[in-house]
Amino acid sequence: MASDVSTRLAALPLITSAELKDEWQRVTKTPCPRLSRKMLSLALAWEIQAKAFGGLSRPTQQKLAQLADGKSRTTSVSPGMQLAREWQGKVHVVTIGDDNVVRWNDRDYRSLSEVARAITGTRWSGPAFFGLKRKLAA
Repeated sequence: MASDVSTRLAALPLITSAELKDEWQRVTKTPCPRLSRKMLSLALAWEIQAKAFGGLSRPTQQKLAQLADGKSRTTSVSPGMQLAREWQGKVHVVTIGDDNVVRWNDRDYRSLSEVARAITGTRWSGPAFFGLKRKLAA
């Protein structure tokens, strides 16, 4: 598979603009965007590799969308990190385990949002609840 991708990528600079546009439509099943030949070639190379090896992960897509939006910034959690939040007079401490499992009150949770929901009884964004998501100044 990798050699097939390498062969296809190596052929991109050698094909005509019309063939490049046809290849774009064949690979992406979308109309060819109006780009310079060089940009189209780069975009097509990325599409070919994404189809063969997988595209961006969901967290990466979310991070890029957030950066493009420019309204907020979220700090990532890392193993060993402890987060504290006071809620209704009680301090709640959450630990991120080495396996990226969120631990609170001697229980394991899949996400900070699940912990925030358990603490408050309502739906919250976990990163927002624990102060990891901040709005940027206008």
